[in-house]
Amino acid sequence: MQFLKTLFWVVVAVALVLFAHSNWNMVTIRLWGGLEADVKLPVLVIGAFLIGFLPTFILYRARLWSLRRRLDNSGPAHVANAPGMPVRNAPPVADAPPLP
Repeated sequence: MQFLKTLFWVVVAVALVLFAHSNWNMVTIRLWGGLEADVKLPVLVIGAFLIGFLPTFILYRARLWSLRRRLDNSGPAHVANAPGMPVRNAPPVADAPPLP
């Protein structure tokens, strides 16, 4: 399983390098007030990906941390009213007076 995980990340890295190599040209972005920024296209694409991915990833990790902390603090479940020794019933009395 570790091999497949490593292979996946190697393939992703190679694809990213090939994309960056084939698109290594400048892109002009028009900003407010007549400002223009010249940015390499791979930097722009990776930056846009991170702007969308990081908030979701941080939210996911925070939720996971909160649930793990809550689960660790609860500890093992204890039964409050565990059944005790069974109660023995008294044997029936044979010479009891009849009921009216």
